[in-house]
Amino acid sequence: MATQLRPDRLPYLMTMHESLTRQSVPWEAVIALDGADPARLPAALSDDPRVSVLALPRPVGAACARNLALDDVRTEYVNWADDDDEFTDDAMSVRLNTLESTGVGWCAGWSEDQHPDGSTTLWRCPTPPGRHEAGDVWMYWKSPADTIPIGPTTILARTDLVRAAPMGGLVQGEDYCAALGVTALAPGILLPVPVYRYRKWNGQMTAQAGYDQLEAAAREHAWAYGRSLRAVLRRGEDQVHG
Repeated sequence: MATQLRPDRLPYLMTMHESLTRQSVPWEAVIALDGADPARLPAALSDDPRVSVLALPRPVGAACARNLALDDVRTEYVNWADDDDEFTDDAMSVRLNTLESTGVGWCAGWSEDQHPDGSTTLWRCPTPPGRHEAGDVWMYWKSPADTIPIGPTTILARTDLVRAAPMGGLVQGEDYCAALGVTALAPGILLPVPVYRYRKWNGQMTAQAGYDQLEAAAREHAWAYGRSLRAVLRRGEDQVHG
């Protein structure tokens, strides 16, 4: 997780941590403080031995902070998360069991939009449930303006895959690139169950001033990246088998 420890987000960061404590499998969390003072980290997190903190000396943005935090990941699998969201109680176990029983590189699920009144709305990504071969997820993103093919924060993946497909050099939409990279490098499975809750509120990134000004360009970049990566990898496979 990357966070600037903004006061309005601290209660949600606590909620994210609480959702981790309800998981039934072992976990570790790396929190990248994006230029924030480590002294402001809530005690529940700083006192948790499962939580490690990477304090960056200046703000670098979520993409860079997440990439730098990858250096501190010690687990076999990794999942991105935002500091204002939360996981469902069985998010880690259901995907971990799938990964270990099938040997695929990644496992994802659906997500839920969590509204201010506490209600949730299920979001089914365009990619259908089931097994998908490397590169096939991009095919469900018909054009940059369409709904992204899979929820980036719903993906639990082998750490080596995530390191091979880090966050792109964008100020937004970088997670689109990472999701396409991971799903292009290895086969995976999408489960028809919600594993992540995306908080809808006026402080979320997509609600910030100026977000819409770059969204079209970010989507175009991520979409083209996915198309090109898939084409290059498929071309390499054809040459090997040819």
